[in-house]
Amino acid sequence: MPRLPSLPARDVVKAFSGAGFRFERQAGSHLILWHPGRRQVLSVPNHNPVRRGTLRTLIRLSGLTVEQFIELLD
Repeated sequence: MPRLPSLPARDVVKAFSGAGFRFERQAGSHLILWHPGRRQVLSVPNHNPVRRGTLRTLIRLSGLTVEQFIELLD
């Protein structure tokens, strides 16, 4: 399994946007993303950087693999 890079929240949101997630709203220090096709909601902490364990959990909840997520970063 590849090592996840240390990323700011805006790069994480940008990558998930490439997977079909849309920015819904902000609740405090969390960015709420919504995938209309799967009705999936992700809560991305607006931190710099997002912790790797948190990022790995978000990737798993989104239905992506780590490899697919890393490809979306490019």
